[in-house]
Amino acid sequence: MNYSPTYALLIFLGFSIVTYLLFRPRIGWFWVVKNNLKTNEKVVIEDVLKQLYHSENSGKEINVNSLTNALKFSNSTIVDEIKKMVINELVSFDGDVLKLTSTGRDYALRIVRVHRLWEKYLAEKTGFDKVEWHDRAEDMEHKLNPEETNLLATQLGNPKYDPHGDPIPTKMGKLATIKGEFLSSLAVGSIGRIIHIEDEPVIIYKQILAENIHIGSQIRVVENNKQRIVFYAEGEEFKLAPIVAANITVAILEKEDVLEEKMVRLSSLKENEVAHILGISKESRGDSRRRLLDLGFVKGTKISIDLMSPMRNPVAYLVKGTSIALRRDQASKILIKKDEEHG
Repeated sequence: MNYSPTYALLIFLGFSIVTYLLFRPRIGWFWVVKNNLKTNEKVVIEDVLKQLYHSENSGKEINVNSLTNALKFSNSTIVDEIKKMVINELVSFDGDVLKLTSTGRDYALRIVRVHRLWEKYLAEKTGFDKVEWHDRAEDMEHKLNPEETNLLATQLGNPKYDPHGDPIPTKMGKLATIKGEFLSSLAVGSIGRIIHIEDEPVIIYKQILAENIHIGSQIRVVENNKQRIVFYAEGEEFKLAPIVAANITVAILEKEDVLEEKMVRLSSLKENEVAHILGISKESRGDSRRRLLDLGFVKGTKISIDLMSPMRNPVAYLVKGTSIALRRDQASKILIKKDEEHG
């Protein structure tokens, strides 16, 4: 079959365009697909390392089967990547137990560092709800390179702990310690301060959030048995199942360290009661904390209810002659002492 010169030129141009679209440097379809495959492989490797790190830190042994059950990738993908990780000396086998090598643990710490720094950033610098912090940090931990991570740490003031109380690894892989006991193990009558709330598994973490339990709160245990742990914090009673209480770490307080026993949350203030502000909970961070301070919610300030909505949410409080409306969750982070003559 004979082709005209024009037709042959069109075929050549069409082939050239397709070839250009496929192999154009950096953004051609071939390179996009190839880079996506590399990215997905990186995510799998880093998720495996992080899962092993958390398991080893909690004293649990993990094998390939339990690893595939814990991660969202297909079994074949995880197995293929583990084979490569063994060759690259990131992990090793002790029988059927999978373990991190020293190189693998260093790599895992870098991932943990990014995750916890990003949660700190979300808590201090953005308005995202804390229920979103973990998932957003899960995504970002695979994207920041070491230079960007170090810059983020510097901008945040090189914090030692993330918003949940987890230690943030330094760039050298060093970790601060958490000195405390699980709430589930505390004896009746124990007094302490919440210093850590574990954010995994997510289902238990969300239950703790729903109870409105705060980092930094002073607690007093009044009941502990196989069915439940009951404690008071900031004037409110909380009841948790032992499996949930085990995700909360408490630093025991000596008598001389015990804070004002009559400290309660502003959300508990009733009409015709008058109180003075003792401070703002550590649970209030960043811009939200600064806004409350700017509005006059500072230590020693007299406060009372000015106007209450039918559902008691929000409530308008009278502060320094100004009526300021707060939602219940905001008021729960302001700590007060009610005046005896008005309470």
